[in-house]
Amino acid sequence: MNTSCQTSAAADGVETATEDYVTMTVAGQAFGIPVLSVRDVLSPQIITRIPLASPEIAGSLNLRGRIVTAINMRTRLGLPADGFVERAMAVVVEHDDEPFSLLVDEVGEVLSLPIGQRQAVPATLDARWRDVSQGIYRLDDRLLLVLSVTSVLGTIGFDPVH
Repeated sequence: MNTSCQTSAAADGVETATEDYVTMTVAGQAFGIPVLSVRDVLSPQIITRIPLASPEIAGSLNLRGRIVTAINMRTRLGLPADGFVERAMAVVVEHDDEPFSLLVDEVGEVLSLPIGQRQAVPATLDARWRDVSQGIYRLDDRLLLVLSVTSVLGTIGFDPVH
């Protein structure tokens, strides 16, 4: 997994290793993906439905000549998704050398967070989120889940054509 780790000096002179995350939300829950795992961020796109695809697969889109499979994160997480695909932002990631677009409610900022403050996923977290998370950060105003792209894509039940 590619990660963007940096070391910065804190006010007290102690160096702190950080990792950069692109933040996004689905149904009000904030999560982040390491910035080096994100290939593109797209505004709402025209998505072509794929017949007989599993419900999590919203369809495909064309990104500069490459066909990208679009994953409806609301459906993937068992959340209401009526009219979602038409207004969703797309975050393009690579998995097994294939591009995938994760459809999310909105894309936020890039946060640089101290690696030492990352915590394990709590057992009390909703199972839908727990299954796709690989850690959490407790921020001042919210909980930021670190999304595992492998977990999101690994259980969809399709075999990408290579």
